[in-house]
Amino acid sequence: MEDAHTKTSEEVIAFFGVQDNVGLTPDQVKKSLAKYGYNELPAEEGKSLWELVIEQFEDLLVRILLLAACISFVLAWFEEGEETVTAFVEPFVILLILIANAVVGVWQERNAESAIEALKEYEPEMGKVYRSDRKSVQRIKAREIVPGDLVEVSVGDKVPADIRIIGIRSTTLRVDQSILTGESVSVIKHTEPVPDPRAVNQDKKNMLFSGTNIAAGKAVGICIATGVSTEIGKIRDQMVATEQEKTPLQQKLDEFGEQLSKVISLICVAVWMINIGHFNDPVHGGSWIRGAVYYFKIAVALAVAAIPEGLPAVITTCLALGTRRMAKKNAIVRSLPSVETLGCTSVICSDKTGTLTTNQMCVTKMFIIDKVDGDNVHLDCFDISGSKYTPEGEVGGAKVDCSHYDGLVELATICALCNDSSLDYNESKKIYEKVGEATETALCCLVEKMNVFKTSVKNLSCVERANACCSVVKQLMKKNFTLEFSRDRKSMSVYCTPTKGDSGSKMFVKGAPEGVIDRCAYVRVGSTRVPLSGIIKEKIMAIIKEWGTGRDTLRCLALATRDTPLKVEEMNLDDSTKFADYETDLTFVGCVGMLDPPRKEVTGSIQLCKEAGIRVIMITGDNKGTAVAICRRIGIFGEDEDVTGRAFTGREFDDLSRAEQSEAVTRACCYARVEPSHKSKIVEYLQGYDEITAMTGDGVNDAPALKKAEIGIAMGSGTAVAKSASEMVLADDNFSSIVAAVEEGRAIYNNMKQFIRYLISSNVGEVVCIFLTAALGLPEALIPVQLLWVNLVTDGLPATALGFNPPDLDIMGKAPRSPKEPLISGWLFFRYLAIGGYVGAATVGAAAYWFLYDEEGPGVTYYQLSHFMQCHGDNEDFAGVDCEVFEAAPPMTMALSVLVTIEMCNALNSLSENQSLIRMPPWSNGWLLAAMTLSMSLHFMIIYVDPLPMVFKLTHLNVEQWLMVLKLSFPVILLDEVLKFVARNYLEGKHLHSTDISLPWLPSNKSKVPTKTILFNHCV
Repeated sequence: MEDAHTKTSEEVIAFFGVQDNVGLTPDQVKKSLAKYGYNELPAEEGKSLWELVIEQFEDLLVRILLLAACISFVLAWFEEGEETVTAFVEPFVILLILIANAVVGVWQERNAESAIEALKEYEPEMGKVYRSDRKSVQRIKAREIVPGDLVEVSVGDKVPADIRIIGIRSTTLRVDQSILTGESVSVIKHTEPVPDPRAVNQDKKNMLFSGTNIAAGKAVGICIATGVSTEIGKIRDQMVATEQEKTPLQQKLDEFGEQLSKVISLICVAVWMINIGHFNDPVHGGSWIRGAVYYFKIAVALAVAAIPEGLPAVITTCLALGTRRMAKKNAIVRSLPSVETLGCTSVICSDKTGTLTTNQMCVTKMFIIDKVDGDNVHLDCFDISGSKYTPEGEVGGAKVDCSHYDGLVELATICALCNDSSLDYNESKKIYEKVGEATETALCCLVEKMNVFKTSVKNLSCVERANACCSVVKQLMKKNFTLEFSRDRKSMSVYCTPTKGDSGSKMFVKGAPEGVIDRCAYVRVGSTRVPLSGIIKEKIMAIIKEWGTGRDTLRCLALATRDTPLKVEEMNLDDSTKFADYETDLTFVGCVGMLDPPRKEVTGSIQLCKEAGIRVIMITGDNKGTAVAICRRIGIFGEDEDVTGRAFTGREFDDLSRAEQSEAVTRACCYARVEPSHKSKIVEYLQGYDEITAMTGDGVNDAPALKKAEIGIAMGSGTAVAKSASEMVLADDNFSSIVAAVEEGRAIYNNMKQFIRYLISSNVGEVVCIFLTAALGLPEALIPVQLLWVNLVTDGLPATALGFNPPDLDIMGKAPRSPKEPLISGWLFFRYLAIGGYVGAATVGAAAYWFLYDEEGPGVTYYQLSHFMQCHGDNEDFAGVDCEVFEAAPPMTMALSVLVTIEMCNALNSLSENQSLIRMPPWSNGWLLAAMTLSMSLHFMIIYVDPLPMVFKLTHLNVEQWLMVLKLSFPVILLDEVLKFVARNYLEGKHLHSTDISLPWLPSNKSKVPTKTILFNHCV
């Protein structure tokens, strides 16, 4: 039924053709079940395991590696002689890498689907209905409830479907619907129609929503929606429709992989084509096919060399290490790639309650009447410190002795007795917690802070301290009964008698100021009472209005006493409509103002965000006045700033056209009274401006937006649905932890850039090495199994250690990087091409040195070396040369040693993108030195520990050969220092990263001024 909240109870009953107090007939139930189906959320049809596995091999780089492995396997199968076993090492290792990659990918995919399944925990198993086949209420399975059913709910029940209330069978009905609407306190419901057809869920006070909890009272209503038609069902549909976006890093790596694969293909074909003339060389036995296969193997080796196989493992390790550091800062990361995404977050959309605020109501102001002199009224106002549920805090700036004020003693008595809640100390969590309603717990805390009877609290345990002062008050007065809160009078009261003496009964009242003060005839001045005149009333209401609408937007409660209440026997306690008559002739005692205070550390974090170019937007289900007031307190808005066009309610936002909404999102920093659909819409508009959005949430209602945002951040105290739909969980629900995580994300990205560039420069060197040997006709300097070892092990360790580089000091003083910023700009590409060119040349040079000049080498001429394939016994050009020498192990060992040593020098170069090693010395990252030591140890192991030299086709080197390795390796440091000098002095500050050189195969940022810079200017 559409817009059931706008209809009267009679209209709803007539629509479903149900008899009041009787319920549906079995025939009606059967028809409704056929029409609407069962009251349950359908299970998500996830992808099969096989489909998920196949998806992992859709990446182009992975496919090239798979093809290389298959070809290597086929070639190894036909290998003859000693190389048969070693030939299988390469395809086997490649396959192991691909399998590990697929397992991680499948696990992450499976994890993502759990959010939708977690919604099922909010489906109750049973429900209570009235049906015509039974005279009394009956319990049935909740899935069998149909639209039109007459449903009963009572305290403690989970609402089984969306229900229009038609009758409340208790004084009040309170519902905790925080999981759906985000409201921090339970909501009082009624049965009257809500005439607004566009009312948000928070304003549908005559509706019960599936999955919410009955906090107090009992009611009956008509089921108007079941299954996916309920509000929680609509959230499920939104989540199913929301597709997970790839993180900026994943997108860049995809683009890089695509371009790299094209370059690899071109080089492989080029190498093969260049050598077509050598296919018939004698070394191949004159067989053109054997020559073609030989060069095909070189092309495969080239593919293996060009692909940084260790990159996925190093990225995963670096992100995993980053998550451990974040966990120490209370940010628990569920999705590894999101760690990097945090680094380019440009907008944080934060929930108010519990994230920016403590979600612990606290009394911050109170007043009593000091004296009344004719028309002059003087009030005593007090500020109260403290921002959490703790019995610690001060009344007044300097400590005020509350026991000296008769008015404060009476005010504390009312707060303690007119109260059904208490403070409790949780010994396992080591914190104070509320038991009952938030507002009443705030009053308990106030009594403890005031300590009007000077109770000795110094030596009490935390458990005893929680209610020490309240207990003293309760020992003096006995609570006989409570007149519960009701909507019509907006107050509650307790009837008390003294435990000692015969001073007479009293009635203590608390409630909305306008309602309580209208029933007051007197005001308390010290220990006397004075008639309440119009002037006194105006003065009191002016202060209350100022507190309620000013900077603080406090929730005010008036406290009053009836000194001579009716006798108990004169009251009808079963008729709540008469409660207001018993609460008359009151004496106004004082007023307290409370709020959910901002966390102390939030203001500093907001300022840090502004300096870092990050816009903070508050999104809350609370009303607009409170939201704007909190924004002013924490620095999102200035104290006197005009918020026109900067703060919207959900309704005001809906009233705008699509173009106006899109424009509003660029300016607004506060949204109040919002529904789940608004959050998703705001994220969508922000993404349209290329913003990287972090969205916080804790309820079921937040799940679609959490899933849609680049970074979904769930609260540790939130629902399982929110947690499983998010990328990150805040253990302490604190906004400052998000800012700390963003800072960590930026540092991680900077370090990842360094090791990605390090690995890529290494691969460029390997490609140049193989290309040079093939183009110059020289013997193989490196074989695939050696390249795999370098890519995975030798390079992998320093690359991982680069993840521990210390962060820049001004890391949060820069604007967020653009997600379109290329991983490798034009200048950097040139740099790594130059470095890679040197690496390749030095590696080939080391092998050639052994053949031409080494004392243990054959001492052949360059012509003989470059035409080694024509070597056979009958060729006069190779007289006295043993042709098998061209397959010797020493030149390969020297080449591999040069490659590994240069990579260690390169790792030192990668400590900083542009800083010299003199400014940032090697010992600034101890992990890197340890990794380099381990890498070199592993390299010595494969040279000197049997049987590894046989597997890798290596041999021992003498001292002279090692000295030559070092001579060829160290110049790479000098070369990179020169390039860094050029970058620092001539290129830095000229949009180096985005506009220097445009290469068709690298992603580039066309816009010099990112959209986020324009948007950010609106909020700072």
